[in-house]
Amino acid sequence: MSNSTTPTLLFVIGPAAVGKMTVGGAIAERTGFKLFHNHLTIEPLLRLFRYESPQFQRLNHAFREQIFAEAAASDLPGLVFTLVWDFDDPEDAALVERYVAPFRERGARVLFLELSGDQAVRLERNAGESRLAEKASKRDLEWSNGNLVGMDARYRLNSVDDFAHSPDAHLLIDNTHLEPDEVAERAVAHFGL
Repeated sequence: MSNSTTPTLLFVIGPAAVGKMTVGGAIAERTGFKLFHNHLTIEPLLRLFRYESPQFQRLNHAFREQIFAEAAASDLPGLVFTLVWDFDDPEDAALVERYVAPFRERGARVLFLELSGDQAVRLERNAGESRLAEKASKRDLEWSNGNLVGMDARYRLNSVDDFAHSPDAHLLIDNTHLEPDEVAERAVAHFGL
């Protein structure tokens, strides 16, 4: 059954432990959007398969693509999705395009809230109670902290001019010293959510 509502898709992107899930939740509370943080598909699959395995990768992306398709066709006002995006990896860009496709087909707004933060602050946040409650795979803090530092060294996790073609659909906020509610308020106001 089709409906007249076209949902908005808001990506919250940025490096590990920058606050994507927390800010996404604060935005969802203000807008009625649903939060679909990336670990909702990661954690159940890690009980069965290693992250690097072909089975994990196939299922993780297939589940997400199906969820995006259903959300785009639904009467949801919007969906907030969190993602760590390596801007130097064309496969990550292609993946984002696959996630976005069902929303674009419906003429939906697709927006990107990008968060950046100092590594030292992100390492503190990495041990946050809500993060560890939602993300069991991050509870080994020695591994998780090493993974965060390693990802920062290997990948470009913040954009440079990647959104130059669509500046109205992108907002970059350094939230090193900001509370999640303040970031959410700025994003909601900026995008008119």
